[in-house]
Amino acid sequence: MARIVILTGAGISAESGIRTFRASDGLWEEHRIEEVATPEGFARDPVLVQRFYNARRAAAAAAQPNAAHLALAELEADGRHQVLVVTQNVDDLHERAGTQNLIHMHGTLTGALCAACGHRWPAPQEMSAKDPCPACSKPATRPDIVWFGEMPYRMEEIWPALRRADLFVSIGTSGNVYPAAGFVADAMHAGVPTLELNLEPSTGTRMFDEARHGPATQVVPAWVREMLAQG
Repeated sequence: MARIVILTGAGISAESGIRTFRASDGLWEEHRIEEVATPEGFARDPVLVQRFYNARRAAAAAAQPNAAHLALAELEADGRHQVLVVTQNVDDLHERAGTQNLIHMHGTLTGALCAACGHRWPAPQEMSAKDPCPACSKPATRPDIVWFGEMPYRMEEIWPALRRADLFVSIGTSGNVYPAAGFVADAMHAGVPTLELNLEPSTGTRMFDEARHGPATQVVPAWVREMLAQG
């Protein structure tokens, strides 16, 4: 049974209608990243940040898993490989496609977090910074999202899994955001074979043993079909 670690980024959800995180003009949904995706931005204008993520939550809820999400769920469900999906995405399309062994390293729109005590709970569709925490009652509610300058979740699980994998696959990620951008180098140094599946060459394409480029809904199902055919 091969151990496969799969990293997914915004490119796998783009064909479901969810805009990629960082546009060429440095804006995300017409906002500067610093305004809506940093602790400092939240401290300056929590109303703006909550409004921004309420809109993102609604957009994610309206989206549907595409053929790439479904193919990865099929690979896991087949049972002949041990599959771990590590996603940079904050949508829940992997879950809704059926993937079960999943790590959201950047958090999720479906979660709420208390900035005061660290308590977590399911996010309502509309959140406000004034919402009281169910645990400590302080009005310090924020999205359970890893912002720039914060440590991604569950890295203590991700690094060991990556280093003992039999294959590392990167799907739909630009290779610009660390620590995920360093996964291919870490896998390479551990002697793990690597594959990139991306719309176009990423920043680190040259580091992969193999790269296939095209829309995620095409290249991911094609690769999964090959894996299932091999047994």
